[in-house]
Amino acid sequence: MMDKIDSLETDNGPILVATDLRPQSDRAIDRAIMTADAQDVGLIVFHVIEEGSRLAATPERTDAAVRSVLPDPAAAVEIRTAEGSAPSKIVEAAEVNGCSLIVTGVARFNSLGDSFIGTAVERVVRKAAQPVLVVKQRPRANYRNMVAATDFSACSRYALLTAARLFPEAKLHVFHAFHVAYEGFVNIELNVDDVRAEVQSEFDDFLNDPVIPDEIRRRVTSHLEYGDTQGVADQLVDKLEADLVVIGTHGRSGFSKAVFGSIAEMLLRSVPVDTLVVREPV
Repeated sequence: MMDKIDSLETDNGPILVATDLRPQSDRAIDRAIMTADAQDVGLIVFHVIEEGSRLAATPERTDAAVRSVLPDPAAAVEIRTAEGSAPSKIVEAAEVNGCSLIVTGVARFNSLGDSFIGTAVERVVRKAAQPVLVVKQRPRANYRNMVAATDFSACSRYALLTAARLFPEAKLHVFHAFHVAYEGFVNIELNVDDVRAEVQSEFDDFLNDPVIPDEIRRRVTSHLEYGDTQGVADQLVDKLEADLVVIGTHGRSGFSKAVFGSIAEMLLRSVPVDTLVVREPV
């Protein structure tokens, strides 16, 4: 685990933002520009050309079309294009260019109207080595309050550290949702305090792990709440006015059934604010 954490210190590659040239993509582009400026890294604006598009045979027209969706068409960004499957080409471009982050919106990426929050985003998350930031809100400022879910796994710890590195000015709110086993057969009021105390000990151990640097630990506020993960996430986002939710995934299988499983997918689709999905390296 230590070598994975150490790699966070030196990863300062460019950011890749995917656009389908529709107006809905401007939120992702604006966020990517803001993040690249804050991190002082390059920005690649990437467009996958649909089969049969008139842009395919005219590189100059393609460059102009992509630049037309930028706030400043003359901005110092790299324009890259490819033809083929959008998820595969996005992953490939991020890998080839050594990108540190993939940014995308929620607009469709093919002629079938496939929503990027759905099969396409899951394909990117499943295959991409980079964190994937799904932008849902119009950016007004750098992220201020992040809410990160944890199940006390190395995977969720890696996601927390990655988010802390990417957005060093944001407050870190780490939460765990717990419940009482066999709730229908026991008196919850008599058992919840005992369960809370046990889970709190695990939570403390998770946050006190020496792989978490002190400067990051000092930014963390922990939240141990009774309930289901989605419900607690929704409550905290509303209460804290959070503008980013962080989710960890494991290995090359995408959303790990051992970590969050369908809950991770549910959070990605349901939370109303931007969502950062971080896959732990294998």
